[in-house]
Amino acid sequence: MLRKIVLAAEMFLMSMAAWAGTQQPNIILVLVDDMGWGDLSLNSRGLVEQNTPQISTPHLAKLAQQGVLLTRHYTCAPVCAPARASLFSGVHQGHAEVVRNNSFDAALENSHTLASVLKQAGYATALIGKWGIGGGSESGGTPTTTGAWPTQRGFDYFFGYNNHIAGHRHYPKEESVADPETHKNAIWDGDKIVTDDLDGAYSTDLFTARAKKWIEDTHKADPQKPFFLALTLIAPHARLAVPTMAYPKKGGVRGGVQWLGKPGKMINTASSNWDSFVYPQYRTAWENYAKKRYGDKASAKLDGARRHATMITRVDDAVGDIVRLCKDLKIDRNTFLVFTSDNGPHNEPGSVRGEGDHPAPAQDPSFFRSYGPLDGIKRDAWEGGLRVPCVVWAPGIIAGGVKNAQPTQFQDWMATFAELAGVPVPMRSDGVSMLPVLRGEKTSGQQRGVVYSEYAYGGQIPRYDDFAPNKTGRVRGEQQVILFPVPAGKNGEATRWLKAIRTGISTGQEDFEIYDVDADTHESENLAGKYSEYQDQLKKSVLWNRRAYDYVRDPAAGKRHNPCGGKRSYDNVLVPPDDPDSAGLKPGLKMRRVVAEVPWVPVFETLPQAAQAETGEAEDLSKEELPAGSVTQYTGYMRVPQDGQQWHFYLTLSDVLGTKAYIKLHNFQLIDADANYKPGSTATESAAANVVESVKEKTGKAGIPLKAGLHAINITVVQGKDGSGKIRFERQRGKDGKRELIPAGAFMN
Repeated sequence: MLRKIVLAAEMFLMSMAAWAGTQQPNIILVLVDDMGWGDLSLNSRGLVEQNTPQISTPHLAKLAQQGVLLTRHYTCAPVCAPARASLFSGVHQGHAEVVRNNSFDAALENSHTLASVLKQAGYATALIGKWGIGGGSESGGTPTTTGAWPTQRGFDYFFGYNNHIAGHRHYPKEESVADPETHKNAIWDGDKIVTDDLDGAYSTDLFTARAKKWIEDTHKADPQKPFFLALTLIAPHARLAVPTMAYPKKGGVRGGVQWLGKPGKMINTASSNWDSFVYPQYRTAWENYAKKRYGDKASAKLDGARRHATMITRVDDAVGDIVRLCKDLKIDRNTFLVFTSDNGPHNEPGSVRGEGDHPAPAQDPSFFRSYGPLDGIKRDAWEGGLRVPCVVWAPGIIAGGVKNAQPTQFQDWMATFAELAGVPVPMRSDGVSMLPVLRGEKTSGQQRGVVYSEYAYGGQIPRYDDFAPNKTGRVRGEQQVILFPVPAGKNGEATRWLKAIRTGISTGQEDFEIYDVDADTHESENLAGKYSEYQDQLKKSVLWNRRAYDYVRDPAAGKRHNPCGGKRSYDNVLVPPDDPDSAGLKPGLKMRRVVAEVPWVPVFETLPQAAQAETGEAEDLSKEELPAGSVTQYTGYMRVPQDGQQWHFYLTLSDVLGTKAYIKLHNFQLIDADANYKPGSTATESAAANVVESVKEKTGKAGIPLKAGLHAINITVVQGKDGSGKIRFERQRGKDGKRELIPAGAFMN
């Protein structure tokens, strides 16, 4: 049996290599921490007229001129851990099974990730920087005590912080210890802690130097093998620590920061003069502005601002250094680089104390208007908290000098990277490929992605003087956002994307506020009255695009701010049906089928063979015979006979190696029988199927709340190549209801 599995894996890798071809680009994802949309100089030029200071980011400006600036790119959550979980798993927060709200250091569920998808496509993969979603207790985690170490989620190599609180320390050896489990600010090199060797090593320089070394070594080892690097810098997050010296000149192979690998001198900017360097252009800048705006608080504001600006310019230098390296290695024409931030700017004083003569001033995002012409900061679902800077540079792949305002979101990167790698998009992903947008193609015929966020946090939005009056004293609470398109006019004008938002949700029945954020960047004029006809559809849409999960974790996984993962007041709201015109429907489901060997259950349309698929209808799903080596999609509607708070569903597939399936009801996950599914077993609607930290006896009991009627359904099955198979799809209403085969008459198309 073992030999059979090994041979199957070898054959799969060969088929993937042939599928993807030889032009797979290298992919570099640079993710920074808490950099506001307005901190990128390209996004803040309009504020210069208000005499607002700007931070210098010349390298990123040049990359945008050569590539694409996405001006309406959104994170999935306005705080670190859930944003990163959604980014790396390719799902928005409505489908995040574990890492939600403020569940820092919770273990990312064991399913497809950016790294695992690209690794199976033949890429070398590395994470260098901050992880923070590996598991372990709130301030800890080791390779043996966590459930989602980076190398367990698709990365070949890991260098950096697993613990997110230790990841607030820009000098891991010199700053106060944040990790009671290892008693160090643990920087891991694989499975070893190297903190003791990191004298005077500034985080941005350290991670950039290690990233450059990894790129060089990987390229030298196999120039034909593509690589995926996630460089997750912790700047400009608190504390406001600055470098040791000026950034070394030129960059690339011989210049810039360099990895030396010597204990006590691991990088060429390591120095005992730590936390000392502020860029010369900032040392005496902005004094009149600070005095006019902040009065007797000007001095403290200036100290923080100069440090904040230095941290961001240092990041800019680091990105320029990596681009120079790509040019030196002659891989720039086949490299796809993304730069973005995990959420909006923070205002977190004292999150890390100063050490000796090294102060820790508070960050004030209002100084530079780090949120740009937007309202809101980190932890707000308003634009300033969710909209993030994003530059894409890929000179051999996309055209240059493009500014695009098409709304996109973090989950779209999985679909985009999959298309770049030449592999199908996992059906679990909520995203769509952004390549048409990045290439400037007309998107009218392209699939539209969803921009959706849900997040809960106490307190109020800050009372900054440049925020609109409708934000003053606004309570956050449960926040929910979805973007939706409306025609701009009747004469063929471009579609406008409006934003629907609710805050302080208590029932899930509240109306949405509606804003045209392109015309009204401060979200000051609520257009709900003008677009009242959209309210019912919006309330349906959010329920069709997300689902309630069990939210249960093993208490042994450690104490966390939010141990229950993010229950919502609308979790028990019955999901409404589509209720199409039944007069035009026929019994059964539409069927499409191709022969293809795939690594996961795919979005059918992303299969190369999809256009030539066999088509037909399935009158009785239970009698369908799935040919060996096939991928089959069934679509249509499933009738739910009665309202029910706890509808349970069960899927059993034939015991054939490689068989797997995924079912969506509307746009949400109904059953995941994909990653880690054991053929022949029964998968349920429970969130616990692929969650390492599940409590088995408590999961799978919540069920899904559904209203009676016809609900859109998509069932996609990958049948193993060693034999044909069958489907058994069952349902049960409530925990005491009868479990039964879903009858053929329940399906229509």
